[in-house]
Amino acid sequence: MRQVSPATLRADAMAGLLGALLVLPQGVAFATLAGLPPQYGLYAAILPCAVAALFGSSWHVATGPTNAISLALFAMLSPLAVPGSARYIELALAMTLLVGLLQTSIAVLRLGAIANFISPAALLGFTAGAGMLIAVHALKDMLGMGRDAGSQAAAVLAYLARHWDDTHLGALSVGAVCVAATLAVRRLRPRWPAMLIGLACATLLAALLNHQGGPWRVQSVGRLSSAWPPFHVPDVDWQLLPELVGLAFALTIVALGQSISIAKFVAARSGQRLDPNREFLGQGLANLVGGLFSSYVACGSLNRSLPNLEAGARTPLASVFSAVLLLGLLAVAAPLVAYIPLAGIGGLLLLVAWSLLDLGRWQRLASTDRTEFYIALATFVATLTVRLETAILFGTILSLVSYLYRTSKPAMRTMGFDTMAPERHFAVVDGNPDALPECPQLKLLRMEGSVYFGAAQHVADTLHGLRAQPDAPRHLLVMSKSMNFIDVAGAEVWETELRARRAAGGDLYFHRPRPAVVQMWERTGFIEQLGRDHIFPDKRSAIAAIFQQLDPRVCAACRARVFWECETAPFEPAPPAKEPDA
Repeated sequence: MRQVSPATLRADAMAGLLGALLVLPQGVAFATLAGLPPQYGLYAAILPCAVAALFGSSWHVATGPTNAISLALFAMLSPLAVPGSARYIELALAMTLLVGLLQTSIAVLRLGAIANFISPAALLGFTAGAGMLIAVHALKDMLGMGRDAGSQAAAVLAYLARHWDDTHLGALSVGAVCVAATLAVRRLRPRWPAMLIGLACATLLAALLNHQGGPWRVQSVGRLSSAWPPFHVPDVDWQLLPELVGLAFALTIVALGQSISIAKFVAARSGQRLDPNREFLGQGLANLVGGLFSSYVACGSLNRSLPNLEAGARTPLASVFSAVLLLGLLAVAAPLVAYIPLAGIGGLLLLVAWSLLDLGRWQRLASTDRTEFYIALATFVATLTVRLETAILFGTILSLVSYLYRTSKPAMRTMGFDTMAPERHFAVVDGNPDALPECPQLKLLRMEGSVYFGAAQHVADTLHGLRAQPDAPRHLLVMSKSMNFIDVAGAEVWETELRARRAAGGDLYFHRPRPAVVQMWERTGFIEQLGRDHIFPDKRSAIAAIFQQLDPRVCAACRARVFWECETAPFEPAPPAKEPDA
């Protein structure tokens, strides 16, 4: 509030007006996609938008109905009730309350970091899959086939394939005009509200066709019941509560993942620091209030947040202005909303679906990280074939499994030197053709990565392999500043290695272990077994101390002599080779 001034109020008011104009067609379209009457999409852009802005962390995120959440809600609830029916509406409002309660609980318990486990690859696959599903459901309205095509994507495609000859030419014309007008405005006047203009063109054509009558008549949205979101406590069968809670949890993860991703994206553009827990609190309170005022699940909307930033919004009051101005527009223009054609909304949703595919990101991901690309592809396929909440959880599990696999084999690199210069630095020996011979008594090993239960076996096998080599060094210095974390299984690995080294007449040493690692060793008693004098702050002091423990007889015959201390060690040259007999 300290940043509010007459200048920011003017900027926020102009940005809020743009947000209200943008959400008018989007709210109607997304509510239709969610299987709800159109006014519910507009309700979701009023109180939830203002509450999330006032209680959240982001200055620019605009909360309201979104395509992915609308489609997810439709996919979850359509098996439980007929879309658009009174029971379906009650379930949608109850789901909104449950999502708000879960989001608020996550914020209060400060568990906002759980959204970080939804990888960008899983979100990309889920978003693209949702885009394909949106396109399938938009086609039936754009072709004038309505609800007869069913609710499941496969059923819709099968119906469209069987009844292709029944395409309604009037609806197809209206949808095509909406798409063409929107694309033209985006190209010629990028700052104009393209979707609103495209929908206005489609509405004018639909009004003309309906005025003439005949077979070209198209179906419209119909009159809104109320401009102000009415207070209503959802009335559902309590026996459905366990199933609704499970669905709400999955939808909560999707909503929070989408909201925090958008908030981070916009914050990166504006230079703002975010508080994830406070952002989740704002989203949770928005859905709690929205569920009691006839709103379905709302979350951060990229289609409105980015224009909000680019329009010059300075504070969260821009979203408050957007909600108030939208309420005013509905009070004035509610009779006009009744004439919006469903085919025009279908055209808008087709454009939204195309933008969600984001082919450029797919190409970049395929060229940079094939594993992430396959995770995104698997999530995409799952989104098309199974329930949406299962698809996003499947993608998240794949990402976690991929991470565990990558970290289960931490790098363990042999260190040494590649020059005998006085200021020589340590270098990786593995695969280095310029590397000097290693010390025959002391192995230098750099540990890169965490030694936890998933990586313990790999680390243990590698250490055993180093000991099992012929004439393997009996002493081991582990450069452990890159060993970020160990657990009980990791501590047991080093205990086993210590016993094996000492049984063979050698020893184990560490260079610069991290404080968290030392603390774990202290809790497990490993420090007492190892000895604190076996932990060194730098490599020079470590090698100087360990050198005193090496066998001088081996040093005397050694030709590697790579350490600084080797210069003072006695050296016994090898006897000259005998000349062969004549």
